[in-house]
Amino acid sequence: MTISQHVLDYHGNNTIFQVWVFKPQLSVKEAFMRICALVDNLNNSGQNRFPDSGATCVLGIGHDAWLRLDLPRPLPLELENFRPITGAKHTAVATAGDLHFHIKGSQPGICFDMAAAITATLSTVADCIEEVHGFRYWDGRSILGFVDGTENPHGDERAGFGLIGDEDAAYKNGSYLFVQKYIHNLMAFSSLTVEEQEKVFGRYKMSDIEMPDNIKPANAHIALANIGDEFKIIRDNMPFGNMGANEMGTYFIAYARTFSTVKKMLDNMFIGSPPGNYDRLLDFSIAKTGTLFFAPSATFLSDAASGDIFQPDTGKNEVLPNGSSS
Repeated sequence: MTISQHVLDYHGNNTIFQVWVFKPQLSVKEAFMRICALVDNLNNSGQNRFPDSGATCVLGIGHDAWLRLDLPRPLPLELENFRPITGAKHTAVATAGDLHFHIKGSQPGICFDMAAAITATLSTVADCIEEVHGFRYWDGRSILGFVDGTENPHGDERAGFGLIGDEDAAYKNGSYLFVQKYIHNLMAFSSLTVEEQEKVFGRYKMSDIEMPDNIKPANAHIALANIGDEFKIIRDNMPFGNMGANEMGTYFIAYARTFSTVKKMLDNMFIGSPPGNYDRLLDFSIAKTGTLFFAPSATFLSDAASGDIFQPDTGKNEVLPNGSSS
């Protein structure tokens, strides 16, 4: 039986997100095998030592890292390098990333120790280019003051929207993992009246109730980011902040059965639906990063740790269906 990683868990009160890029001209396969074994150990240790903490770590792998590591071919159906989405005013940028770690738990100390163990294992072969420490803000609100993740699926629905099924059987119970680091212009947003802020989001601020369609603006965030009940994603977004540096934002993280669902949402937000009717929230939130990863099953990671998952070394350059070569 193929077991998923902890992508369906409800996030803890503290998180650490790390993005790593492999150093050039180094052998990285052995380090990757060790990191897969470490993720399994961290999850087992967290649940045994702190059973009520929700302490988990999820590993995502980028397209180029997949090729460099000689992981199975063909690749997951929709795993590719994310390409920028450019609208008339705002752009969803594309940034590098070979490995992504989503560490979460009720206590920051557990998250810190997990991140330290990952860093000790990877630092000789890779550079950490992004590390964000997130926290739960009041009743699940973003730094902008509105509840985040209201449209998340719950219960049994989560697996249907978050995990790959028989449509890509080789990667069943894996998940597409997309991340963006947003920086908010708090001063500009705070200068709006509460009524104006609510029109940006399409929800009432205190109650978190969605505005009726006849009141909700067409360019409100939820009018564009929510693309229908049959197309949902699992958002594990977390706020972060550095008051001294005036850098406050949201780390957007989505797990999805298909990346095309996330892509449609991003197109609506940045290009607009119809084009030009972009997400008003982007006037106050700048996407600084944007990277697609694949979070394979825990079974896949276990096989990688033992070396059983890698492609045989043929010494040939294989051209893949998406035009990339190994």
